Amino acid sequence: MITKKEKFLGSMFLGVIGDAMGSGFENISKKPLDDKTFYPFGKPKFKLPEWRITDDTQLTIITCEALLEDLELKPEVLSKYFVNYFSKGIIRGIGASTLKAFQELQIGIDWSQTGRRGEYAAGNGAAMRIAPLAFIDKIKRNRIEDICSITHKNSEAYIGALAVVISIRTILNGNWLNDISLLKLVADQLPSSNVRERILELSDLENSISIQEVAKKYGNDGYVVNSIPFCIFAASKIKNNHISFIFDEIIESEGDTDTNCSITGQICGTYLGINKVPLLFKEKLKKLPEYDWLSCRVEELGAKTM
Repeated sequence: MITKKEKFLGSMFLGVIGDAMGSGFENISKKPLDDKTFYPFGKPKFKLPEWRITDDTQLTIITCEALLEDLELKPEVLSKYFVNYFSKGIIRGIGASTLKAFQELQIGIDWSQTGRRGEYAAGNGAAMRIAPLAFIDKIKRNRIEDICSITHKNSEAYIGALAVVISIRTILNGNWLNDISLLKLVADQLPSSNVRERILELSDLENSISIQEVAKKYGNDGYVVNSIPFCIFAASKIKNNHISFIFDEIIESEGDTDTNCSITGQICGTYLGINKVPLLFKEKLKKLPEYDWLSCRVEELGAKTM
């Protein structure tokens, strides 16, 4: 039996792996492979670039660090950590809504007044950093909404983040059994929204359409209605497919590859647990310059709460 701590570590580390792997494929042409290299999981479809983490991982791990101080994760506490790291100039690739919020926090505006509003705030920037909250039982929906609203004051952005939390908690609680649809289980727990409707639509198609076909038909960019249902759909394939195949399919689909691989990795990692994350991936992860920082925060939070 996989313990909660093992599922947490699997979620966090496979999310980082997905981010690091996916980030190398944004805005570059795919290079052909040679036929002399040994590939332990079968020959991938394209040459793998160097791994590099982005704001997806950085903000997720910063959230873990804030949870170490405050397991209730009051928004003002998380905002303090965001400002601290933002002021150091080390957060990479921040989206427009998140950048606006961090700039406002930096000059002293209260978290309740920061962030972007309206349709342009319906990005996946809140969803990509929300996974650690799924493992803290005391954190309820109103707190999740507050945490999202620091950067994204938009109901779809919140529901997209909530869908990630529900996906992880559904697996964590052992409710994803046999042939039950993960997409349907998640949709049934979401309020009415475009995110929910897309997830329901994909649940009706999940046995007749591939990951790449979903991306082509519905999109897989940073718009939360496209990306989060796409990630949950991709993650739902983990029962019958190797994680390397799922990452390959997401990357081949193009779009927001780092965030899509990261969120999918967080959900799949919960199902697999840390011991089933491929050793090759874990060894490559250890070579990242940020590895000591991120592994320390994840291990500390796992030891403190699980």
